[in-house]
Amino acid sequence: MQNINNFIYRHLKTLEMVGVSMRIISFTLVSWLGPASPFLFVWIFNTFDAILLSWCSVLKKDQAYTLLNVFWILVGIIGIVRAAGF
Repeated sequence: MQNINNFIYRHLKTLEMVGVSMRIISFTLVSWLGPASPFLFVWIFNTFDAILLSWCSVLKKDQAYTLLNVFWILVGIIGIVRAAGF
């Protein structure tokens, strides 16, 4: 686990930019395709970026950003469950 944290520390700004870009891509996809969006893919993609951004914010000790992204993880899990038809 320490090796992963060290990797994230070394590449923090890049990983945050990747996570934010992923979030923009997922919401852009839904905006453009509307009801034809691949919702399960979008929710999985969006949840993954929330996990990445949460990890970065925990390491930075940024409580507000951590809360926001943990919230998005929970929303993503609900979205995945609903999109999968459970």
